Amino acid sequence: MTNFTEEIKTEILRGFSGGREQCLAALSAFIRTSGSLLKSGSDYGFELSTESELTAHFFADAIENVLGTEISGFSSRSDISSGKDKLIFSCVNGDSTSLLREMGILGEDGDGLYVDFTLKPEVVSGEGAGAAYIKGAFLGGGSCTLPDASSYSRTGYHFEVVFRNKITAGDFCDLLCSFDILAKLVMRKDSAVVYLKSIEAISSVLSVMGAQSALEKLKEVARERGNSNNENRVNNCSVSNIDKTVSASVKQVQAIEVIRSTIGLQSLDENLFSVAEGRLADKNASMQELADRLKISKSCLNHRFRKIMDMAKQLGEG
Repeated sequence: MTNFTEEIKTEILRGFSGGREQCLAALSAFIRTSGSLLKSGSDYGFELSTESELTAHFFADAIENVLGTEISGFSSRSDISSGKDKLIFSCVNGDSTSLLREMGILGEDGDGLYVDFTLKPEVVSGEGAGAAYIKGAFLGGGSCTLPDASSYSRTGYHFEVVFRNKITAGDFCDLLCSFDILAKLVMRKDSAVVYLKSIEAISSVLSVMGAQSALEKLKEVARERGNSNNENRVNNCSVSNIDKTVSASVKQVQAIEVIRSTIGLQSLDENLFSVAEGRLADKNASMQELADRLKISKSCLNHRFRKIMDMAKQLGEG
């Protein structure tokens, strides 16, 4: 399904809504994935590059009609690595420096302006701004692939966004976590890649981006792949899940006991304390059952248990 990525991007662009805050967030993420900074005299600006004419016109329209800044003319350039033509346009004028500062890409200290690789909370704090940032990042550096529907392996689902800086990519992981989506980060040559490989996580991020048609397509592929040999797979998974539940619970309880015997459970923050207390209250509960009782997502519960395990390991080594 080689066109699934473009289907998602087209759906994002056609369904994008919001005003200045949302456009700023999306543009900020797009620059950090598919853009580069420019300088002309005392003015800072940026250049954007994309293979999609629809994407180019979307951001050009947003820059001029929503953000009120003029852009330079479009040009086409052949990309040697991909063999495809890319549309290039830039924005360097008296307003572009202020725009870059508003997007958190430029910061200022006693020595003047500098490039800031961190994601500023104010950029994604407005209503819908966080989702808009995720959309912009995917439009600039994202891809998503689905496995062949006739294959019955769970492998083959893959969602990723490529950033040019590890700091920015790490902040993107934190943003996804705020939506209860736990992503992984890996360096690939000079790029930082944030990726998801589970159906559940990919479904969540498609939902956040408002790509409902793509989400339905993902679910359909999952259903088709799940129809074959389902009974045997369920039986095998049931046994495996019981073993995993018991093993995970034992390790979690051991970690909690290490913390209790050294620095005390009261030293934990409220979120970690509630998780530790919940596990001690029911050592046989599955992760999903425990997550439901605590009224949090399973991915968030996993994230908190990892913190507890790491803390216990450090205390044990100390």
